[in-house]
Amino acid sequence: MRITLVIFSLVAGGAERMMAAMANHWAEKGWTVSLLTLDSGKEPPFYPLHPAVRHSPLALASVAANPFQALRSNIHRIRRLRAAIRETQPDIVISLMSETNVQTLLATRGMGVPVLVQEQNDPFHLQIGRQWNVLRRWMYPRASHVVVLTERSLSFFSRRIRQRARVIPNPAIVNVPPRTPFSNRGQAKTMIAMGRLVPQKGLDLLLQAFARVADRHPDWSLEVLGEGRLRGELEAQVQSLGLMGRVRLPGTTKQPHEKLRNADLFVMSSRHEGFPLSLCEAMACGLPAVSFDCPTGPREIIRDGVDGILVPPENVAALSDAMGELMRDEQRRESLAARAPEVLDRFSLQKIMDQWEALIVETLASRKPQSA
Repeated sequence: MRITLVIFSLVAGGAERMMAAMANHWAEKGWTVSLLTLDSGKEPPFYPLHPAVRHSPLALASVAANPFQALRSNIHRIRRLRAAIRETQPDIVISLMSETNVQTLLATRGMGVPVLVQEQNDPFHLQIGRQWNVLRRWMYPRASHVVVLTERSLSFFSRRIRQRARVIPNPAIVNVPPRTPFSNRGQAKTMIAMGRLVPQKGLDLLLQAFARVADRHPDWSLEVLGEGRLRGELEAQVQSLGLMGRVRLPGTTKQPHEKLRNADLFVMSSRHEGFPLSLCEAMACGLPAVSFDCPTGPREIIRDGVDGILVPPENVAALSDAMGELMRDEQRRESLAARAPEVLDRFSLQKIMDQWEALIVETLASRKPQSA
């Protein structure tokens, strides 16, 4: 099987983590895997790739100074991407993320190669702009299949697109020893969050929630793993809330699982999500989780009251109350944590990749030339 994967880049992020996992899984099976990224490749992939994966950065990312330049750049980008895909001679192409999906579908028009595209976020909340929205509505019906992460995300699209859509969630990707029981740890306790420092992740809300309970739990600290454009604002908020020394923002890490298995509680404060890998990974490491019940993602992963707690979206008081409950009740944390690793059974990498492979087989079996 010759498969070509397309994504904008391989920086730290959920979609990029998923793409690397797909590439590595299929390379391990002996498939010929070509991975095309639109970035320059000046920075190496954040996630390690199997030696057999053929990664080709195309250096097609650019910022246009005016609409004419944008049009010219996009034409060049589509032509170059088309040539790169053709060079890989794929049996099938898979693309992730809205804008890249549109560009991949444009680049493969008339080539006769089946294309699967996946939305890696909640399309109801991810703003891609009017022009990209128009292009998405126009191009997605030309995909062999559109893959979404949840049933709710599926309902965003027209009936025409839904007819060729499939729901395949993200997997829990973890390979670390079990964490030690909370009772075997020292006095200092850590609450942990993971995500890019951007508005979507709601870390400003998390800081507000932690500030409400921090004084009552002086043995607890908060650590946020991730990097992004809001770092300065979040650091200023830490100071304004009097949380210096209680909150750490160490940036991204290539070893998040070690951090997770040594933490005591995981919190997700996102305003919206797709199907968050970080939540799956935290629970797989044996952490109880508290999360906003944002429109998609957490409610498909957390079984409320069984392996975590869901609270109303963007409700800082409710988030703070749930955090405080688990911070003071070790037995409750241990009870939720005992069931949390079951996420590996429900969303194992093998199960998710089996669904992808079934879709690939179905697509190739019913292969029809795409219209030019």
